[in-house]
Amino acid sequence: MKVARYKIGQQYMTRGKHPVRCTVTDIYSTYNAQGELVYIRYVAAHEFLGQTLTEYDIPEATIARGEERVAS
Repeated sequence: MKVARYKIGQQYMTRGKHPVRCTVTDIYSTYNAQGELVYIRYVAAHEFLGQTLTEYDIPEATIARGEERVAS
């Protein structure tokens, strides 16, 4: 059975030339007709020029790669 690995409030850093600290704000779960959990995606937000930008389809692997960078 799948479960959400990260909780709301988890922070991670994006990759790339200008990394940004993002925070998980919601968790989307998709169920099939039998009631089995088949898909988990995360919603994350970060600040950019004083505005909050929200991304709605963050895979678990993106957070896993970025959470290590927050600690260091």
